[in-house]
Amino acid sequence: MIKKTKIISTIGPSSNHPHIISRMIKKGMNVARLNMAHLYKEEDIKNIIDIIRDESSKLNKFTGILMDISGPKIRTDLTSLKKDEINIIKDHIYTLGFSKMNDIPISMDVNFKSNSNPVNSFVKIDDGKINLKIISISNNIVKIKATSDCSIKPNKGVNFPEVELKIPSLTKKDAKDIKLGIKYKVDWFALSFVRSPKDIEDFNEINKGKSKIPIIAKIEKPEAINNLEKIIDTFDGVLIARGDLGVELPLYKLPILQKSIISKCKELNKPVIVATQILESMVSNPLPTRAEVNDVANSVYENVDAVMLSGETAVGEFPVETVKMMNDIILNVENENLKYEKIDYKYKQDSKYAIGKAVSTVSNNLKVDAIVVMTESGSTAKIVSFFRPKISIYALSPHINVCNRLSLLWGVTPIQSQEYLSTDEMLINAEQILLDNKFIRNGQTFVMTAGVPVGISGSTNMFRIQKVE
Repeated sequence: MIKKTKIISTIGPSSNHPHIISRMIKKGMNVARLNMAHLYKEEDIKNIIDIIRDESSKLNKFTGILMDISGPKIRTDLTSLKKDEINIIKDHIYTLGFSKMNDIPISMDVNFKSNSNPVNSFVKIDDGKINLKIISISNNIVKIKATSDCSIKPNKGVNFPEVELKIPSLTKKDAKDIKLGIKYKVDWFALSFVRSPKDIEDFNEINKGKSKIPIIAKIEKPEAINNLEKIIDTFDGVLIARGDLGVELPLYKLPILQKSIISKCKELNKPVIVATQILESMVSNPLPTRAEVNDVANSVYENVDAVMLSGETAVGEFPVETVKMMNDIILNVENENLKYEKIDYKYKQDSKYAIGKAVSTVSNNLKVDAIVVMTESGSTAKIVSFFRPKISIYALSPHINVCNRLSLLWGVTPIQSQEYLSTDEMLINAEQILLDNKFIRNGQTFVMTAGVPVGISGSTNMFRIQKVE
């Protein structure tokens, strides 16, 4: 059985090796994430991309590459200190700011829109594990009081909930990374700390129309919640980054927010990814907690496109085991319990959506064993996926970049095909590909969508039911 909910795994020191990446692909990784917050050298980036492409090719699989642009993430910067941590003592007063003269130096020269003294506001470090009460803000230096004894490590995230900051949507490093992503043909970009739909304009200014690589908006700021529908409509997908979102907003609001974001993405037919602390305990343990297993299962019940592993596979002790565990959870839930929801959302009244609806209806009501989508750009496969049919979707495209990109979408198994000259040739070859890969057997039935005339993007207008003799 092929799982429908996809797995995104972050590549880091624990997994950046051909043998490990190969095993992760075998165990169920569909997309590899490059966390650009921790990648600096072009040579290292190219090497990781080459390994992923090579190992995928050896296994005859398509593994997408998601380049996660770090954005204006404020982090602790201890490079000027002669130690690897700062010991904080409860009730002591400290200063925090960009200057290395501060007790707690940070990586960015933050411009606070208001230098007045916020009431009951805190600086939160390392995903909220450390809380420091703000006493005052003056000349972009924050005076804070420690609420507990703790140690601050280097390169940890720093958040200022309820404090208005004036920061750019992209940094100089981000611009450089985007150009590298285009150069090495990654399959998806993810932009961090998206606050409004206008944030895509800075990316477009760098891209200058050179690339059609889709862009995912990471939802992790309160401003993004306020502009949610417009952001989803503008970007090509959404990643629910529960780490920073849970720091910027009260934790108890996260479940409802997650459900609301997923629902809105489905309504607008945009891929949605759930991320952060999915199987966090497996960073250092061979088994997850029961709560984590249920977290994965709930995402599957919600019919999200993908769930994402971060530190679990980047720096964890059990990267391969973590992917296998997530794959097993997903398969079990999909196989035993998953109820395929009826899609009642409004959708475009055009031939593609009409055929997508017809494919889903036929596959859910007749004894059909597979869906075949012939696609030039991947858009028809995305539409068929939108309707969440019960059976597997096999997307055949002559373009390798389209196959890599489709690896993220719910229920879609991408297969590279040749260019066809007629629908008859297309049908015969599609049937043979399914048989060769053991996706279907003699006597079974599949439905196929395609476009006539053949080979023209956006021309999907044909629907056929075919029995394999």
